[in-house]
Amino acid sequence: MRRLWAPVVFVLSALPLMADAPASTPRPLPRPAAVTAMAGANAAVTAPAPAALPRPRARPAGLTATPPQPEALIPLDTLIASVRPRPRPADLAPLPEIDLAAAATSDKTPKTKQKKPKREKASKAGSVCGDPQIKGEKLARITSKVKGCGVEEPVRVTSVSGIRLSQPATITCETAEALRQWVDGAMRPAFGKKREVVELRIAAHYICRPRNNKKGNKISEHGRGKAIDIGGFVFSDGTEWSIARDYNAPIRKAHKGACGIFGTTLGPGSDGYHEDHLHFDTARYNSGAYCR
Repeated sequence: MRRLWAPVVFVLSALPLMADAPASTPRPLPRPAAVTAMAGANAAVTAPAPAALPRPRARPAGLTATPPQPEALIPLDTLIASVRPRPRPADLAPLPEIDLAAAATSDKTPKTKQKKPKREKASKAGSVCGDPQIKGEKLARITSKVKGCGVEEPVRVTSVSGIRLSQPATITCETAEALRQWVDGAMRPAFGKKREVVELRIAAHYICRPRNNKKGNKISEHGRGKAIDIGGFVFSDGTEWSIARDYNAPIRKAHKGACGIFGTTLGPGSDGYHEDHLHFDTARYNSGAYCR
């Protein structure tokens, strides 16, 4: 029994020693100098706290809120007057007057006067068929596989008695000479002095084909270089008459004057195949010229 109580007595006797607190707390160690300097620098950089913003004063009780006013419109007369140019100062020289009507009708681009085509002078230069009034060139003999076609001594005529042809005409000298006689002796007198012809519209000349282009017919005088077709006339003032549109009295007179100069003369009303041109050829018939 004594052995069991011995440890208990020892513990109880030691309790007063463990319960006593220390007389003072231990002091902390001093702060290092480097840490103290860093803390001071951070304190200097820190921005001060913002001061309180001033509050607006209260509106006096006697005043009332003004409602928003609509934007005032500017009168149209005032707006027009504001954009008008200011008057010209009186001390400046007056501006020259401009004739607007003359300026509108005048053309700034210089106009070039068109020269009237002059009649070619008669000379041996460039002439054929021994006639200075017939200009052109000689051609080589024209042959053809078609019986009846071809020209022994063809010429390409470009003008007759100073009147140019709209296209060179390949014909015989006999036909070229007959054309010159008609121009001087029938055509010019028919049109008179007020209408000077400067060009003949050539519709056809040498071409190997049957008469009236109808299969089975005899070879046309065109296939022998003895025929020429005229479709119209160009005058010195630039106007033009065509057989199809203007078969008038002067053209009829010129057409009639070809009879006898040429062996055959055909035109509108002759056979239905020559309504738009005059056909002249130098075929010869025992009964005389054939004119329709």
